[in-house]
Amino acid sequence: MIYRFRVILDNDTEDDIFRDIEIRKNDTLEDLHNTITQSFGFDGTEMASFYVSDDVWNQGEEISLFDLSEGTNSIRLMHETTLDSIVNKDNTKLIYVYDFLTMWTFFVELGEIVNEAPGTDYPNLMFVHGQIPTEAPEKKFEGEVSEEHKAFDGDYDIDDYDNLDFDENWN
Repeated sequence: MIYRFRVILDNDTEDDIFRDIEIRKNDTLEDLHNTITQSFGFDGTEMASFYVSDDVWNQGEEISLFDLSEGTNSIRLMHETTLDSIVNKDNTKLIYVYDFLTMWTFFVELGEIVNEAPGTDYPNLMFVHGQIPTEAPEKKFEGEVSEEHKAFDGDYDIDDYDNLDFDENWN
């Protein structure tokens, strides 16, 4: 079976930038990573991760290109994770981040599951729309503000230790 994905650049411009990709369901996330980087014109040398996502694009479990955890936590790796083990008709969304310094962020959504077409090489770049900008779009991090943070008025002088509300000899 073949998975058809739409990979959309997360940007705040009026222009949509996306790629439609076909890939075998038993290929790995590393195969999808390589296909995405090639289809958007990246050299593929930067760190990247996929994140399992829900229907409203909340970021879930990370699946990384390399294990940088230094053995402290087990982490899923792209080359060990097949597409069909995390994506199916009920779980269709992933977030893909390429290059953690510039944070190229993409929404990856399974659009269709089809039979393999004879004579087609996979992965297959089906459709290209829009040109990728020269720099990653700036991210706007928004969310709910806790009551604790609402109370902070921002008028503290970090260098005025005598008037900060904490015991500097707490331990």
